[in-house]
Order: sequence, then C-alpha cells, then structure tokens
Amino acid sequence: MSIAIVTSSDEAKEWKIALTDRLPNVSIEIVSSIEQPSKAPFLICWKPTKGQLNNFPNLRVIQSLGAGVDHIFEKNTIPEGVQIVRIIDERLSEDMWEYLLAATMQHLKDFRQYEVQKRTTTWQRHAYRRVPDTTVSILGLGKIGGYVAEKFSRVGFQVQGWSNSPKNLKGVRSFTGDTDLPFLLKNTDILINLLPLTPATQGILNRPLFQQLPSTSYLINAGRGGHLVDEDLLAVLELGYLSGATLDVFHHEPLPSNHPFWQHPKILVTPHVASLTDVNSAINQVVDNYQRMIRGTDLLNKITVDKGY
Repeated sequence: MSIAIVTSSDEAKEWKIALTDRLPNVSIEIVSSIEQPSKAPFLICWKPTKGQLNNFPNLRVIQSLGAGVDHIFEKNTIPEGVQIVRIIDERLSEDMWEYLLAATMQHLKDFRQYEVQKRTTTWQRHAYRRVPDTTVSILGLGKIGGYVAEKFSRVGFQVQGWSNSPKNLKGVRSFTGDTDLPFLLKNTDILINLLPLTPATQGILNRPLFQQLPSTSYLINAGRGGHLVDEDLLAVLELGYLSGATLDVFHHEPLPSNHPFWQHPKILVTPHVASLTDVNSAINQVVDNYQRMIRGTDLLNKITVDKGY
C-alpha cells in the first residue's frame, strides 16, 4: 500500500520528504516515477492532468493540497465511492486575510496612482477613503471567507457577505440566494470573490453583475479564474462601471504574456499567491487522513462531491 503524489515536480519532492519522515513504513511515490499505481489507494494532488487519476484503479481517497477541489474535477471523472478531502488550515486563512487587506488598502489610499505619478515626478494629492466608511462585500462565506469577513469587521470595515445559506458571523451582514445578491451589490465598495468554483458559480463575475455595483467599486478575485468572464471585466472597466481590479487567479496559469490584463492600467495582477499551502503546517492533516483511511474512520475536511465543495 502506498501514497501517490500528483503535483508539480518541486512541490512533489517537498511533500515526499515530509510524508516519508512522518510515515517511514509507507511507500511514498511521485506519479512521474510510480511503478505500481494499483497499490496506491491514497493520492495527494494539485491540478492533475486530463485522465491522470484514472491510472489508479484502487483509489479510495483523493487529498487536495489546497482549500479548493475544482482542479480535481476539471479534467478527471471521479469514480463512485472515492472520497475527496481538502486542506483547511488556519495559516491559509490568515495568509488570505493579509493578502486581501493589502489589496484593499492599496486601493483605498490610491497607491497605484501614486506609482504612476512617480514615473513622471508628478506631485499631486488625491482624495482617499477611510476604513469605517468602506463596505467590503465577500462572495463566499465558507471556512476562509467567514474568517476573512470577521477580520475585516474587527478592523472597522462595514462588512457583508453572500452565501448559499445564512451565516451568523460577528459584525457581518448575511445575504443568501439570487434574490439577495442585488441588495448586497448596490451597497458595495470592495467586492471580494472567495466562492468555490462549481457549475453554479462559473462565470458569476460577469457584466450583468458588475453593472449592479456602484461605478467606484473595486474587484478583488482570489477565488478561481473560472469565476471571471475576462472580456466582461475589460468591457466594464472601459465603460467606467468599476474603478479597477486586483486579480490573483486566472483561467490559464501562468497568465499568457499576451493577455490584456498585463497591460491594463486599472488591473493589478499577482501570480496566484494570495494563500499558499505550507507543507509543514498542512502535513498533519494529510497524515491524519491517511491513517483514518486505514482505520476506516471518518476523514477530515471531506467535501460533498455533488456540490463540488
């Protein structure tokens, strides 16, 4: 019995070292050199290639190496009975919060404009927004979204969130369902997307949604690239429906060098760095889930396959 690692080469090596140290009596194999896939019932992965998971006939558990699991379904059909689990790590939530706070504050204080002015030695002051006068709206109030929402509230922002079911979060106004969404959007200064990517949320960041926001609103997408209709964002920025955007996730990563986002003056691009899984922090969950699989007990952070999260 073995554990198979399906991810990029550098990351795979790091995970193999950590797992071998914690599970010295278990064979830990990287997919590129695995000899007997049939002996691997437990697989840890990030962004498997098309049909790659079909090479494991006795697969019982797929452990995502992040909080998201959409990458597992994107190019693979998961056999019935296979359980899928994800990483829920306080460090991931804290890292996401720090990224979103930084993106929010650089917008409120107009740092991008001052960066442009520096190039031309232009000394010009601009009006700025204050924290208590700013409403942050978060799409997705799961483990990370709920954590982030409460942190924004503690800092002093006005905070509201949208999710499938009502949430009872301190200092956060909860909205649910399609009928509530327009009420959240019309009172939004900063729109943050942290939704899981599912058929229902694919392309949710589109022109009809953007046109319900105040024209001064700012978008931060740290969910998935599939949430955003790229052409719609470019169109509404041209028409003045949004003041700008910070984007950390994209349909194709790395973002192609000829993509218009790179050159757009109102778009800040970061290379999917908002929240990175730390092997040392997450290893306990992975080891625990493997041992739970062996014992036949409930797994940690299991997702509902039908829902996709």
